[in-house]
Amino acid sequence: RSRGGGAGRVMDAPSAAGLGGADPQLQRFIEVETQKQRFQQLVHQMTELCWEKCMDKPGPKLDSRAETCFVNCVERFIDTSQFILNRLEQTQKSKSAFSESLSD
Repeated sequence: RSRGGGAGRVMDAPSAAGLGGADPQLQRFIEVETQKQRFQQLVHQMTELCWEKCMDKPGPKLDSRAETCFVNCVERFIDTSQFILNRLEQTQKSKSAFSESLSD
């Protein structure tokens, strides 16, 4: 399996914020669908990464070494994703606080 550029990736849906005066129900629908899309992309990335890392020789059964590898891979992927989200959130808060202090 090749790691092509972005040929198979789904494009991001328009953000609800960009719709201005659009119907609030439509905005909420788009937000929910965008979250679903992001989750599906995350699962796809995790599956591809862990499959390449843990599956030496696909066979009729999953051996214990591969199973342990998959469990560890998924847990580390989730931990890393959570760390990155938390870090981005902290960075955003820091920027907001810095901007507010400049405007005072």
